[in-house]
Amino acid sequence: MAMLLEARKRTRRAIHDIAGGISPGMLEKDALTLARRVLKDLQMLRGWHAIHVRFGSNTLKNFGEPSEPNVALREDDIFFIDIGPVWQAYEGDGGETFTVGDDPDMRKAALDVRAIFDATRARWRAAGLTGIDLYQFAASEAARLGWQLNLNMSGHRLSDFPHAVKYNGALLDTGYAPSSGLWVLEIQIRHPERHFSAFYEDMLLD
Repeated sequence: MAMLLEARKRTRRAIHDIAGGISPGMLEKDALTLARRVLKDLQMLRGWHAIHVRFGSNTLKNFGEPSEPNVALREDDIFFIDIGPVWQAYEGDGGETFTVGDDPDMRKAALDVRAIFDATRARWRAAGLTGIDLYQFAASEAARLGWQLNLNMSGHRLSDFPHAVKYNGALLDTGYAPSSGLWVLEIQIRHPERHFSAFYEDMLLD
């Protein structure tokens, strides 16, 4: 557990270090180069999944989908970072959304996706919800705030690499309450009319 928590700490730091180097006018592909450099500097040399840095309309892409090429960050825009690095054979995984400029919908999305994550995690702590119930609750919270929840981003197990040896299913499909420190809760919400989404993920910790 101590190693998983250290991997988490380094993952959160990397996300914010990457975000700090991103600014309007940057191409998404250059942000990926930046992300690789940051992770190397933090001695997180191998990822168990590809690095995703998504700008603007590319934030609507599902996990593993390629981005549209040559997308640059605009003056009023939204982006998220999703990384799954490995540190000393232990998996990290985290994601967060950031905005530049003053677009009110985008700024609200970045705040609300974290609020939905926090509310869902709090509900798990209080009531011991199953993975299935967690995502039903998250969908209701998203709708209450005016967003659509993407159920293709559905959470998963973490462990020493690779977690698939221990469990390869989605948190969304688990009929039992996930244990603290072993599972990642993923929340992605999209605007009902505009072409962008916001994303946040972190470990479930009691």
